[in-house]
Amino acid sequence: MSGLLRICTAGSVDDGKSTLIGRLLYDSRGVYEDQISSVEKASKNRTAGPIDFSLFTDGLRAEREQGITIDVAYRYFATARRKFILADTPGHEQYTRNMATGASTADVAILLIDARHGVREQTIRHARIARLLGIGHFVLAVNKMDLVGFDRAVFQTIVDDFAQHAPGAVVHAIPISALDGDNVITTSARTPWFQGPALLPFLETVEVERRRAEGTFRMPVQLVVRPDQSFRGYAGQALSGHIRVGDTLTVSPSGLQSRIKRIVTFDGDLEEAFAPMSVTIVLEDEIDISRGDVLSGGSLQIANRIEADVVWMDERPLNPSRMYLLKHNARTVAAEVDRGLTLNEIGKVVITTTRPLLFDPYATNRETGSFILIDSATNFTAGAGMIIGASHELPRHGARPAAAERLAAAARTAASETEAVEAVRRVLEEVLV
Repeated sequence: MSGLLRICTAGSVDDGKSTLIGRLLYDSRGVYEDQISSVEKASKNRTAGPIDFSLFTDGLRAEREQGITIDVAYRYFATARRKFILADTPGHEQYTRNMATGASTADVAILLIDARHGVREQTIRHARIARLLGIGHFVLAVNKMDLVGFDRAVFQTIVDDFAQHAPGAVVHAIPISALDGDNVITTSARTPWFQGPALLPFLETVEVERRRAEGTFRMPVQLVVRPDQSFRGYAGQALSGHIRVGDTLTVSPSGLQSRIKRIVTFDGDLEEAFAPMSVTIVLEDEIDISRGDVLSGGSLQIANRIEADVVWMDERPLNPSRMYLLKHNARTVAAEVDRGLTLNEIGKVVITTTRPLLFDPYATNRETGSFILIDSATNFTAGAGMIIGASHELPRHGARPAAAERLAAAARTAASETEAVEAVRRVLEEVLV
């Protein structure tokens, strides 16, 4: 069992996510006395009872005024059995992009459902995002059971309705009352029909797959270290896997191979290293390696047309006629997307890049299979993507040529150099606006 578990909460608005986390922190003694005192004072003018547990995580003034979660709130706590990093993510549709951020590093997702309302559209959207992001364990927390008389039939109906929305995931359903603490830390006498563990005991014992340290070694080169003529090293952070001195590494995209001569760190040389350590690797052979190349223990996929799932985070819709910047590990390239998306929409797209990407499918490796799309005009992170694989689709009939092709055509058909410059300028304006 891993010593650290990363958790995110998700669900629709007012399902009680912040209250559940506050109750979990409070009952497991994961908050300090001064925090408790502050929350008790802030609770006096509210109707949530003697203490409003949601205030332990809703720290922004706008969150407290509106009674909703806006930003992702991270909380660290520990028990005798395990350490936890818990992300309270927004339920409001407007802040779905923040939910995706909080879920991107999580091992387990706690999906809250109001027992009075059942499975709602936003809950389904959050479940889909969590699955796209590779989360394989869900806690289906059916909250506010006290408001339906702890009716077992209501609970079972919700569990059955949700089953189709998390294909391939392991789902552990728990009937809870976050406000009263039923089945949060210990099992409740008000649900004698529920035989499973309460929320905290489940989180303390759940086993999750750890691909990062156990998978094939991957390290994008972030810097070529050349302090003098006698030393050439390649610095970066190991994204997955482990290595030892003497192991053979493949350099992508060249495909050349060499053995590890040294593993250098600030504290001295190591015999072995593993993710997520940052190291400098010295190879036995002189190979032309640049920033953005990848050192790996096995072959990577290489393509400049990829199929991916994208969560769109920008209020400005994705425009297939515009160029975006695609940041993938240490490499940033220009890219075009074959279809439009609107704010909070999730869609399967084909992306064409100006330089090939070196990747694994996201299902195999989160770190080498994820990327972000950046609006080149505003520098805003507009979308987050999970790579499915190389695309072998032909461009759709009638689709516009890629920006690079249009630029080249504009220059070729111009009668003079001056006309070529003007034609390229017009195409660039059309692409970037």
